[in-house]
Amino acid sequence: MPPDSQDVSYRALLRIPSLGRVVASMQLARISGQMVGVALVLFTLLEYGSAPLAGIVTFASVVPGLLVSPISGALLDRHGRVRLVQLDYVASAASMLLIGILSLAGALPPWLLVAISAVASLTNSLSQTGLRSLFPIMVPHHLWERVNAVDSNGYVVATIIGPPLAAVLVASLGPAKGLILIALPMLVAAAILTGVKEPHTETASTGNLLLDAWQGVKYVAHNPTLRGIGAGMTVLNLASGAINIVVPILVLQRMHGSELAVGFAFAISGVGGMVSAFAFGRTDTRGREWRLLWLPMLGISAATLLLLPPSSGWVTVPAIAYGFVLGSMMITGLLNGPLDVAMFTMRQRRTDPAWLGRAFAVSMAINFAGYPIGAAIAGLLASTSLEAAVLLAVVGSFLSAVLCAWLVPRTDPRDVPTRRGELRARTES
Repeated sequence: MPPDSQDVSYRALLRIPSLGRVVASMQLARISGQMVGVALVLFTLLEYGSAPLAGIVTFASVVPGLLVSPISGALLDRHGRVRLVQLDYVASAASMLLIGILSLAGALPPWLLVAISAVASLTNSLSQTGLRSLFPIMVPHHLWERVNAVDSNGYVVATIIGPPLAAVLVASLGPAKGLILIALPMLVAAAILTGVKEPHTETASTGNLLLDAWQGVKYVAHNPTLRGIGAGMTVLNLASGAINIVVPILVLQRMHGSELAVGFAFAISGVGGMVSAFAFGRTDTRGREWRLLWLPMLGISAATLLLLPPSSGWVTVPAIAYGFVLGSMMITGLLNGPLDVAMFTMRQRRTDPAWLGRAFAVSMAINFAGYPIGAAIAGLLASTSLEAAVLLAVVGSFLSAVLCAWLVPRTDPRDVPTRRGELRARTES
C-alpha cells in the first residue's frame, strides 16, 4: 500500500487479524487485575485492620515478579507470547481462588497471605510484557500511536470499571467471596486467546535462557532512552504506589466513607485518562514525545497536592474533603493519557524488534519497581502521618519529571519513521 493511502484511523486496527481477540482478552484481564489491586488492599484493611500489612501485601504482590522479569522476557522472545500470557492469567486466577477459600476456612494467617501474593506475582510479567511486546509486531508502524492509545486505555477502562466493581463485590459479598469472584474474568481472558497465532519474529538468542536474560538487562542498560525512562518512571510509580494506599485510608478512615467511594475515586481518574489517551492517540507524537513525558509528571505532582488539605485535617467536612480527592484523581488521569502514549511509542521506536520481549520485560520491571516500594513506605508512614505519605507522592512525581527531562534523549537514531512524508522519502530513496 502506498504511504499516502495508508489508513491511520482507529478503524484500521479492526482489520488486523486476531488483534480484536487479543484486545478483548487484555481488557478482561486488566479489569480483573485492577479489581485485584483494590480488593487486596480492602481485604487486608477489613480482615486484619492493618495499613502496614496492606502495604506489605502490595509489595509482595509485585516485587518477586519484577525480579524474575529478565527471565520472563527471555522466555517470551524464545517461546512466543500468547501461551505464556495464558499461563499468567490462569496462575493469577488460581491465587485469588486460594486466598478466598483459605480465608473462608479461617486458615489464612497474615504470613500466608503475603506468601501467596508473592508466588502469584512470579508470572505477572509474562502477560504484562507479552501483550505490550506483541502489539508492535502485530501492528504496522504507522498505527503505533493508535494501538498505544488502545493499550493505554485498556488500563484506563480497567481503572474505571475494576475498582468500583471490586468495591461493590467486597461490600456486598465480603472480602473473601469478592476475591473468588474476581478470578472468573481472568479465566475467561485466558480462554479467549486460545488459537490466536502471533507473527513470526527473529530473535537474538544465545540458546542459554539465563544468558539471554542477562543480555536483556545489558541491552536496556546501554539504551539511553530505556535507561532514562526507567529512572523517571520508577520514581513516578513510587508516587503511584503511595497513592494506592493513601486514597483508601483517606476515604475509609478519615472521611468514614464506603468501599464504593474508594472505587469511584479511582474510576474518576480512569475517565480522565481515557479521554486524554484517545485524544493524543490520534496525533503523531514524534518530535514531541520528550516533552509529553516530563511535563505531565509535573502536573501530576501539582494535582497530588490537592490530597494534602484532607489528609492533614485542614478540610474537615467529609463532602468537601472527598471533592479534593476526586479533583486530584481526575487531573492525574487526564495527564496520564499523553504520558502513556508518548512513553509507549518512544519505547517501541527505539527498541530493536529482535529484543522486544527481553527489553520490554526489563524496562517495564524497572519502570514499575517504584510502585511496591511506594506502597510499602506509604503503608508505614500512614500509620503515623497520612500527610507524610501524601508528601512522598508529591515529591516522587516532581523528581520523576526532573529525571526524565534530564536523562531521556530528545532524539535517537533508532527512531522508526511514522510520518507519511518520512515514509515516502525513505521509499523513494
